[in-house]
Amino acid sequence: MAGQGAIVYVGCYTVGAGGHGEGIVAARRDLVSGALTPLGTAAATPAPSFLARHPELPVLYAVNEVTDGAVSAFRVASDGGLTALGSRPTGGAEPCHLAVAPNGRHLFVANYGGGSVAVFPLDGQGMPEERTDLVRHEGHGLDPERQQTAHTHMVAPGREGWPLFVVDLGTDSVYLYEFDAATGRLAPRACRVPTAAGTGPRHVARHPDGRRCWLVGELDGSVVTYEFTTEGALRQRGRVSASERPGHVQPSEIAVGPGGRFLYVANRGVGTIAVFALDGELPVRVAEVDSGGEWPRHFALVGPNLYVADERADLIAVFRVDPVTGVPVPAAEPVAVPSPTCVLPWTGHDDAS
Repeated sequence: MAGQGAIVYVGCYTVGAGGHGEGIVAARRDLVSGALTPLGTAAATPAPSFLARHPELPVLYAVNEVTDGAVSAFRVASDGGLTALGSRPTGGAEPCHLAVAPNGRHLFVANYGGGSVAVFPLDGQGMPEERTDLVRHEGHGLDPERQQTAHTHMVAPGREGWPLFVVDLGTDSVYLYEFDAATGRLAPRACRVPTAAGTGPRHVARHPDGRRCWLVGELDGSVVTYEFTTEGALRQRGRVSASERPGHVQPSEIAVGPGGRFLYVANRGVGTIAVFALDGELPVRVAEVDSGGEWPRHFALVGPNLYVADERADLIAVFRVDPVTGVPVPAAEPVAVPSPTCVLPWTGHDDAS
């Protein structure tokens, strides 16, 4: 394929899971222009809707978002090829998110169906071992269709000593867990952090300062600012709208840009990427640009580029981010990918970013 520093992997929904992809797609990234060249399916696996990488080893992880949920591990070759290492059941249905602990010793998985979070130790080769914990949430929210039960949507480990954030759309909650690495088990740090009823929290983004974070509400189209108190609790500071466009707004991904100056939010329905400045108490919108389709499910920032996966338009849109204003502008032709749901840049030492 190409050198490790120039590969982007794309997770897709596959046949049987509401999509028409075949698995994990690879593309070559031009380090100068940011343009992507599709290289085909790197690994055939069921519904790899979210991807993550090991912080030290050449290992890629994918959820398998199906009824009998699983997590799969792949070794990344120097040419970008993927070799399956194995998989483990997640103990819940439809796992939709996963993350590796910063020290690379454990893997956390969010099971959307059933509202639970699973913990897997990772061996010296990066392979998940037997599950050491499975914590299930209880409760429901206002929306009778989307919040009839708990729906864990994201797991977000922090730096050493920081709690694990678990975002639950179904119960309008963010759960903070202490993690015991010796036993591989989770313990509640405090009571859950409730959001406003009907928020439908989906993803959270932390600022590099470790003090602030932002939560995006899938159901009410909000971006909520939180701040850590000196006691280690989360305090809400305020709320802004994820989009100013008329029409259906269903936010998906949220991320802080390099340097912590700007916040980015993808808005499905209206098909936009909203950009917010972070130099005040609350995010201030500086731009909202068309994403290239109506259903931007995920995006990734790498170097000067922004890559947006539009699930329903079957494409990855390529942008270049202005380093001064933070605003993305189209940089290359979109790339056709079937039912894309996640973008994972595989950067190496040869990547200028």
